[in-house]
Amino acid sequence: MKRTGLIVVVIIILLVVVGFQWGVGVNNKLVQMDESVKSQWSQVENVYQRRSDLIPNLVATVKGYASHEKETLEGVVEARAKATSVNIDPSKLTPESLQQFQQAQGGLTSALGRLMVVVEKYPDLKANENFLNLQAQLEGTENRITVERQKFNQAAQGYNTFLRQFPQSMIASMRGFEKKAYFEAEKGSEKAPKVQF
Repeated sequence: MKRTGLIVVVIIILLVVVGFQWGVGVNNKLVQMDESVKSQWSQVENVYQRRSDLIPNLVATVKGYASHEKETLEGVVEARAKATSVNIDPSKLTPESLQQFQQAQGGLTSALGRLMVVVEKYPDLKANENFLNLQAQLEGTENRITVERQKFNQAAQGYNTFLRQFPQSMIASMRGFEKKAYFEAEKGSEKAPKVQF
């Protein structure tokens, strides 16, 4: 009987040790994935900052040719200020905070679009080497933004999937890990714009 009791105690201790090691492993995987999402968020912010850094040069170049388009130029500067004022703590990537960030960046994208329409009126500006270079850099940056947003969504999806799977979800809830938000398309973007000639 004593031997059986000892075997039971050893088995219980082994189960506790194995369970503890599993819990530590799940926790460490969640931490790694959480840090990956935060790192990818930093890349998203990095490319948005690059775009923001290009805008003053673009506005100054356009201002030299189209100074009487003051309202449009001020709109771009104001939208840039709003976009750069919205900062999100990477540990609190909630749908609401990401939506606020997207709205600010969407306002800047819209203002830049209006600026490019104004540029069409000035053939000398469209031929200016500085402007063409800035425009190419801005287009490249917009492509980078799309790529980094996609990578962020992939990192968030991997994290969220792991977080929600059983039995990891038990460890995640005990340790306070929360689901991350995704970048989503702007409302109304599912409808193709009407083009009329």
